[in-house]
Order: sequence, then structure tokens, then C-alpha cells
Amino acid sequence: DKVIPLFLPFCHECAQCKGSKTNICKKNWENTQAGVLADGTSRISCRGQQVYQFLGVSSFCQYTVVPDTSLAKIEPSAPLDKVCLLGCGVSTGYGAAVQTGKVEKDSTCAVFGLGAVGLAAVMGCKAVMAKRIIGVDINPEKFEKAKQFGATDCINPKDYDKPIQEVLVEMTNGGVDYALECVGSPSIMSAALESTREGCGTCVIAGWTETETMSVQIIKILMGRTLKGTYFGGWKSVKDVPKLVEKYMQKKLKLDEFITHNLPLGQINAAFELLRNGQSIRTVITLEDS
Repeated sequence: DKVIPLFLPFCHECAQCKGSKTNICKKNWENTQAGVLADGTSRISCRGQQVYQFLGVSSFCQYTVVPDTSLAKIEPSAPLDKVCLLGCGVSTGYGAAVQTGKVEKDSTCAVFGLGAVGLAAVMGCKAVMAKRIIGVDINPEKFEKAKQFGATDCINPKDYDKPIQEVLVEMTNGGVDYALECVGSPSIMSAALESTREGCGTCVIAGWTETETMSVQIIKILMGRTLKGTYFGGWKSVKDVPKLVEKYMQKKLKLDEFITHNLPLGQINAAFELLRNGQSIRTVITLEDS
């Protein structure tokens, strides 16, 4: 079978999986976060030593053993070198807009960070027919790509002598309806919240950070704004990813446009360098060492 391994399980049995309020299944959660399977070990070793499996999946590995609750069986004709992007970043950003944020038609949105997650959020805002989609990034080379995904405006915080949230509030006559933070920076998370409209604005945090603290002025919440977080875009992994694959196959979801480079496994460090330098959106790694 063609499958996409997923870091977020879906067991079909727990209250979270059966309910509609959350996608966070905790089946074997502690073990997979520690890089092992249900019995506390991994199935991979090197020179007699155990190799830990990233989130219980083990990315960038030619062979792996994963829990059945973390495998999405997909359309057999789907190209794996494209739909692999639905295992994390693209699903997260797209879902942050359409699933968690529930962005509405004719609304005004700001997307902070125009990497793969941010571009997917832009794509999600366009899919629900938001009227204005403002991309925010300190790398202006990403602006053209963002407009291809649906951004109507792109701004660089470095071009202004005032906080970017103040710029956005002025640009939109009071603030955006939806702000999507796709960087993982606490200061940008605060800016995203403060860029939303008083009384009804929604800020969705999609950027990842585990240990840092976000600073929030309580008055910003008291005045009616909503602050939400999203994990894997709110999708119920094994259940929903095949549907996203179908949308791609029906040309209702972009994936090819995220891929800027293709490299073999032996050049994976070069791929990470491209990512760090802002030269790539997504590099697909082929599992041959040529």
C-alpha cells in the first residue's frame, strides 16, 4: 500500500478520536515523543546501538516500522514525491486557516512567515475566499511565491520604523480579522495577536516552539480577541490526510509549487542549509545515497 507516516496518531478508539473537538490522540504519546514504539524500543539500530525514531516515525530513513495508528493509506496513483509534504508542514498551515482558524469568506488575513507552513496558510485563506491576504516576512524574495499562492499584499517589517502590528492595524483600518503565526517566535506571536481587530479578531498559532513563553497583554484578550493554537492544522491525521491527498489529485490543493529542490539522502545537510538560508521552501529527499 502507499502510505504517509504521521507523527500524530489516530487510534479510532479514544475520546479525542471519537469526538469532534480535537485531533490530538494520545495513543502511545509519551513513547513516540521519546522516539520509541509501544514496547519502549525502536526497530532501528546501528553498530549494535539503538537508533531512536523521530516522533515514532523516523524521517529520512529508507526502512522503518511505525504504529498502525500513525499510517495514512492513500490513493495508489498519488505521487509520493509530492504528497509526502502532507505529512507535516503543508497540512499544518492549510489547516490552521481552514480547520482551526475557520477563516471566512471576504475576511482580511495576515500570515506571519512565508515558509512552507505560511504559504500553506495563505493557500488556505484563498481557498475560503478571503478578500485580503497580507503576507509578512523579513525576506522579500518570498513575496513573489506568496502571491502565487494567493497573497494580495506582502510587507517586510524591516521597511517600517514602527512595530509591524501597528502597520497592519493602520493598513486594515482597525486590524485583520485573522492572523496566522507560522514562524514559531514568541515575539511574532504577540505581534500577530495585536494585529487582529478588537472585539472579533482571531489569532492562530501554528509556528512551533516547545520551551519559550509568549507575552500577552491581558487587555488584548479582554477586548474580545481569540487566541488559538493548532497542532497538525487540526486534522485528524490518519482519517483526514487521505482526503487532502484526494484534493491534490483533483487539483484543488497545491503541492508541486512548494518544492524548490530535490536532493538525494547523501546531500541532506545541503538541504538543511538551503532551508536555513531561506533559499528553499521545501526540498524533497530521495532515499538513495547517490
